[in-house]
Amino acid sequence: MSAPPKMTLNVNLKYFASIREAIGQGSERVSTQATTLKDLRDELIARGGAYAEALAHGRAVRMALNQDLCEESAALSEGCEVAFFPPVTGG
Repeated sequence: MSAPPKMTLNVNLKYFASIREAIGQGSERVSTQATTLKDLRDELIARGGAYAEALAHGRAVRMALNQDLCEESAALSEGCEVAFFPPVTGG
């Protein structure tokens, strides 16, 4: 018996500030088999290059799902919006 095929979700990604500058674009639409923000981040890191550097797990990266700050365990859904950005600093 084979496992059922993984479902693919279409997700809208947005990158802000230094992450946008490193990746070289502010947004993109991807098809992913990720089910959580962590899985999606791992997929993007696996692309290598600027993605791996900007989104590395050792770096402070905040994530929002449909404009709400979320933990990495948050579940993705079809057509959702995921934003990646550095922590906000202020004075």
